[in-house]
Amino acid sequence: MGAGGDDVSPLAAAARAEDRVAIAELILLLRRRGHQDRRVLAAMEQVPRRLFVEAPLREHAYEDRPLPIECGQTISAPSMVALMTEALALGRDDRVLEIGTGSGYQAAVLAGLAREVYTIERYRSLLVLADERFAALRISNIVTRHGDGLDGWPEKAPFERIVVTAAAAKLPTRLVGQLRVGGFMIVPVGPEGAPQQLMKVVRTSEGVDTTKLADVRFVPLVAGIASRL
Repeated sequence: MGAGGDDVSPLAAAARAEDRVAIAELILLLRRRGHQDRRVLAAMEQVPRRLFVEAPLREHAYEDRPLPIECGQTISAPSMVALMTEALALGRDDRVLEIGTGSGYQAAVLAGLAREVYTIERYRSLLVLADERFAALRISNIVTRHGDGLDGWPEKAPFERIVVTAAAAKLPTRLVGQLRVGGFMIVPVGPEGAPQQLMKVVRTSEGVDTTKLADVRFVPLVAGIASRL
């Protein structure tokens, strides 16, 4: 790295000195909790989570817990972001579809690992904020859409990976159909307020194979585009 900092990534440059200390402590915590994928941890280390939460909550940005964001949604705990990102096993040339942009934090992490990230959000105001964050961090490989996540993005399919950041009441088969054969989706499945399971769903030439990864709790995946907000 040169003295002028020319080799510092835009993401790293966006983090203030206190962010870097807090991020380093968070990465150590994630390692202690069993998250050892170096590529995933390096990607998370480059994204200042403080920029993705509301100002009154920024003092809690690097705690390992979910936090409320606008429109009654949440930003997932860093350990959940690590778990889901590790499960995606992204290659550098992969194209990934994210259902539920939310704050944009998960998409920003994915952007450090994949060739292209396509992300859909039903709340226009959330998408506007996420787009502003991506622009501020100079992330150029994320494409956003205001739309119904359950419809997916058929004109950009097939995808190597799909990740759903809200709980589907049942397996979203329309999204499975947008996977490449051999590709897979990471999705929480289960009703709101009841046990939910994080599932890995692999598309095969004969159908799908599913594997349970963890018990989780997510906000529900809602059909349609929000008429307000």
